[in-house]
Amino acid sequence: MNLPPAATEPSRWTRLAERVVATTRVLELRSVRCRHPQRGTERDFVVVHTPDWVNVVALTTDRQLVIVRQFRFGLDGFSLEVPGGVIEAGEDPVAAGVRELAEETGFAGGTARLLGSVHPNPAIQDNRCHIVLVEGVARTQALAWDADEEIAISTAPVDDVLAWTRDGRIGHSLTLCALLLFEPRWAELRSRPAV
Repeated sequence: MNLPPAATEPSRWTRLAERVVATTRVLELRSVRCRHPQRGTERDFVVVHTPDWVNVVALTTDRQLVIVRQFRFGLDGFSLEVPGGVIEAGEDPVAAGVRELAEETGFAGGTARLLGSVHPNPAIQDNRCHIVLVEGVARTQALAWDADEEIAISTAPVDDVLAWTRDGRIGHSLTLCALLLFEPRWAELRSRPAV
């Protein structure tokens, strides 16, 4: 990767020790002791440890995107998103994406591939979110929501969904990342006739 020239390269801190501060159902809060290599100063930093996640850009057979709307407790409001969820220990991200898509929306089928991976917030989190594209899906499966999930499922034309990313209707950062990674693929597909 070619990076722009920097006046100085930042230092890589040395990780000395870590301890678990709190454990919840969805994350572990850790205190990580680090030392600066030149200054020798030591500090404790907070790191949120959580499993990797997957977000799914699902394109239907008639070239619509599957979109979900659900209540988000951190936001204390509703969020328009692509489907997604937690990757189980040892699970392949593409398999997790196909599973999450079917469980949350009932959509399945087609071909699936990894579009890319992002770090949700590398300042404090140690996990990644993998973006999976599943093309040619149709609603064929029974829903399998978690106990607290309530999801409004819809489809919308790709260009409409991409417009929502620009006008603020979609504000979920990981959904924005997913759609940004999908947009070049859509530019290829839209020039071809639908099959």
